[in-house]
Amino acid sequence: MSKGDKILDVKNISMQFNSKGVCVRAVTDVSFPVYEGETIGIVGESGCGKTTLGRCIVRAYEPTAGCVEYTASDGLLLDFLKIDKQTMKKYRKEIQMIFQDPYSSLDPRMTVLDIIKEPILANYPKMPKAEVERRVMDIAAKVGLNTTYLKRYPHAFSGGQRQRIGIARALVLNPRVIVCDEAVSALDVSIQAQVINLLHDLQQEFGLTYLFISHDLSVVEYISDKVGVMYLGKMVEFAPTKKLFEHPMHPYTESLLSAVPVADPTVQMERIPLEGEIPNPANPPSGCYFHTRCRFCTEKCKAEAPAYVELEPEHFVACHRAEELKLRGFSYE
Repeated sequence: MSKGDKILDVKNISMQFNSKGVCVRAVTDVSFPVYEGETIGIVGESGCGKTTLGRCIVRAYEPTAGCVEYTASDGLLLDFLKIDKQTMKKYRKEIQMIFQDPYSSLDPRMTVLDIIKEPILANYPKMPKAEVERRVMDIAAKVGLNTTYLKRYPHAFSGGQRQRIGIARALVLNPRVIVCDEAVSALDVSIQAQVINLLHDLQQEFGLTYLFISHDLSVVEYISDKVGVMYLGKMVEFAPTKKLFEHPMHPYTESLLSAVPVADPTVQMERIPLEGEIPNPANPPSGCYFHTRCRFCTEKCKAEAPAYVELEPEHFVACHRAEELKLRGFSYE
């Protein structure tokens, strides 16, 4: 797939939550570029800040610091996080989100038809009713929904069908960028494959750009062009998918790759378990956040935070020992 120009440039995004005098650093100084037509996978353990990052990018949360430069469809370069409400309304439809839970993300009191057409009514209130319903029918058919069932309520549908409803709702405004927040994690494996293939086909048809948030590395490897690995709110490694899987440069990435299951009983994978627990984001450790669980930890790691640098073309990593370590990769081939 040929990639286009840069459509998003995430720069130094940080997000802190303050409650009862406690400051939780959910995302800290995360940066990466996104090019038109590509899929960026974001992976990491639960609680690493993946979802918070996605919600900051679509401005569901107002980040504490940083910016998201967005090249709009009309060619304007905007800081998506700082534009006023009127401008935001104009461009909001170009960046949409698919939520993790296909059950709680759909209003049980609305029919599927109403759920899918709601974004149209909010953005194009003067659109003729017949045109609205035609667009809903078209997009419902595109995502594999039976259009004769659109006047039913969400409880009448399975998990996979509900996620298709969520995808249709995100697509109905013809967006350019979609943030997929664990879009298949709540589904059975066979349904996951159907939805992933659907997302891939829709990307080819509509020229979509995805930010694909997931904890499943096998899914990320299949769908992503580049992968970012997050740990305790920070981006610790970012690289093209093949390069990251075959040649990881951060010990945390190596450990994640060692845990990927292989559908072959003759293959014995050597696990690299992480000792200890994930540190408290309200009280992160000094130096490198990962040093409390890293088998390559040195005194420098404990005292000094590593810089996030490009050690190879398009391969960024935050590790003091990245250039000297020979870490084990993983290949599906």
